[in-house]
Amino acid sequence: MSLLQESLPFDVPSLLKQSDGCPVSTSREWFDHRRPELLRLFSRHVYGRTPREPVEMEITINETCRSVHGGCAIRKQLTVEIRRGERTLPIDVLVYVPAATAGPVPLFLLLNFGGNHTVCPDPSIRLPRGPVPEQFSPPEEHRGVKKDSYQVEEICSRGYGLATAYAGDIDFDDDDGFAGGAHALFGPVEAREEDDWGTIAAWAWGLSRILDALETDSEIDASNIAVLGHSRMGKAALWAGAQDERFSLVISNESGCTGAAIARRRQGETIRDVNRQFPHWFCRSYHQYNDREEALPVDQHMLLALMAPRPVYVASAEEDLWADPEGEFLSCVLASPLYDLLGLKGVPALRMPPPGVPIHGGGIGYHLRPGLHALTLTDWRYFLDFADLHFGRHPTGSSKTLPSSSSRPTEPPL
Repeated sequence: MSLLQESLPFDVPSLLKQSDGCPVSTSREWFDHRRPELLRLFSRHVYGRTPREPVEMEITINETCRSVHGGCAIRKQLTVEIRRGERTLPIDVLVYVPAATAGPVPLFLLLNFGGNHTVCPDPSIRLPRGPVPEQFSPPEEHRGVKKDSYQVEEICSRGYGLATAYAGDIDFDDDDGFAGGAHALFGPVEAREEDDWGTIAAWAWGLSRILDALETDSEIDASNIAVLGHSRMGKAALWAGAQDERFSLVISNESGCTGAAIARRRQGETIRDVNRQFPHWFCRSYHQYNDREEALPVDQHMLLALMAPRPVYVASAEEDLWADPEGEFLSCVLASPLYDLLGLKGVPALRMPPPGVPIHGGGIGYHLRPGLHALTLTDWRYFLDFADLHFGRHPTGSSKTLPSSSSRPTEPPL
């Protein structure tokens, strides 16, 4: 136990100690034993077990426009149709890559909550094929309403691409008894177990399937794809990054409870809150930890550690107390000993930084932004700066200190 853990007013499960009490003192012990153990624990108690059965996939390019956003970007719209037996799941993906950059580009992948058409007011962007949340209905009247959250021109001007898909294409955010979306591919729902996957895990699975498709695009550098998520999508991005090591950078923006924040703090949204309001997000087993966070065999610093040795980034907003900024930063600090064990550097600070002072010097990045719960231009600029460092796109970057995923033991992607 670290000195920091000893000073906490609650007990946090040890990252570097196996369930049988054996310490983890080498990278081999981490990759061979502790990491797989933590993945199993999160699957059984929190997110649910993601199906491993193979699926078929067909990619259809619906449109390629070589000059959008004043000529700074190329836009592509594609459909990723996933098939299993007679069941199908089509996911529409909107992709932007910079027009002026030669060669494949690194890219940020994230899910959106209202539909691809909310990213930009362009009438050429396809509307969702299924229902949308009430605040985005009717879809036609909400084109471009979330454009400030996606910053296409800023991202492309920095030499990066952006890909996004409507989360509702993968699984609509509703307690429908898991009768639709990705869950329906693997039914029947009547046979669900206590540790079967919920909607957050379905979104994470969908992110990996979109990554499958992006790997086929010669204009995208598939070795440098960052998965990012805001709020509930931040929870999904973290779980996707933990399971699928092809994501070379994982970013959580204000993901809060069962995202980046330490659950045992019981600040802001709690396990009871999230299970009561969104009973479909996690597996049924997770409900037994309502008001019993101390009984949970894992906590969220362990989730962040599952990204190592890849870089991971956590962002908070000063006024977003529901997401518990202090708990999110604490996860970064408590995950850092694993990066130290691997010969890397975690978050290079023990004290939470003031708003507007990002911490970018290690494999775990963090910033606290002034303001409320949102994904903003400021957040994007910090993410891009951190990506520059770790994707080797800056002369002072630290990418050479981070081993590639091919140099360490891995599990097969989802």
